[in-house]
Amino acid sequence: MQWIKLYKEGAVREVTLEKYLNNHQHIATLVPNLQLKDLDRSQYQELLNLYALTHERQTVIDFHHQIKGAILDAVDEGLIPRNPTRKAIFKGKAPRPKRKKYLNQFELHSLLEDLDLSPEVNWDWLILLIAKTGLRFSEAIALTPDDFDFIHQTISVDKTWDYKKGTGFSPTKNKSSIRKVQIDWQLGMQFQQLIRNKEPKKPIFASGPVCNSTPNKWLNRHCKKCGIPEISIHGLRHTHASLLMFAGVSIASVSRRLGHSSITTTQKVYMHIINELENQDNDLVMRYLSSLS
Repeated sequence: MQWIKLYKEGAVREVTLEKYLNNHQHIATLVPNLQLKDLDRSQYQELLNLYALTHERQTVIDFHHQIKGAILDAVDEGLIPRNPTRKAIFKGKAPRPKRKKYLNQFELHSLLEDLDLSPEVNWDWLILLIAKTGLRFSEAIALTPDDFDFIHQTISVDKTWDYKKGTGFSPTKNKSSIRKVQIDWQLGMQFQQLIRNKEPKKPIFASGPVCNSTPNKWLNRHCKKCGIPEISIHGLRHTHASLLMFAGVSIASVSRRLGHSSITTTQKVYMHIINELENQDNDLVMRYLSSLS
């Protein structure tokens, strides 16, 4: 706990700090009598194995990476003689069946057709906005009328809304998340009418306490009604990015539009789509080479 306070408080985002605190609690629960001076490779592996009984392998790896930072500092300080995390083996429960994270173009069209875009703000407007911009939920509910530039057809993203703790406006996830997102003329006209009489600096969607479970349920009802896969609000962001890539938009442009910290993040998240597009490219390459003969 002392290491977390010394090195992590104020240095990492709140959500990351929460993970460190949770992992500290896991250690205290799993090995309450283990002292740092007694920690060796066997003891460390036993800790990982206990944690793996109730968590998937990737979660175990994430758990290991956070603990490892503290342990390496302990080695540097001479509190323990050797690094006990070397050659750790990662086990874990079988992954749960993966729920589909994004919709195809036909499914998205069906969803948007089913929206009730009334003159007053409702969650359907948020669904439309995220589907067409790929904004994070926290970014979308932080938007104010002042963030819309209808002349240049852009939305300025420079803040988020802390819906988990209810503290209001917060910084963006990273510096790359501060961006201008281009919007199509139709969405621009729709929102120009919607926010015409709204207060310029007040959030459009966050008029009180907000929980992402509410719009998620709202979205799921539409999905069930349309007979399409049930996705989350965050799944709309995945849908937006996926359809852009399938349409031929470069991975670099998609990365900037999503506000990812680097193109590597985008590549990692959408590797399955990149692989699929590469297979299509291979077909194009072979077709072109055949035409040369």
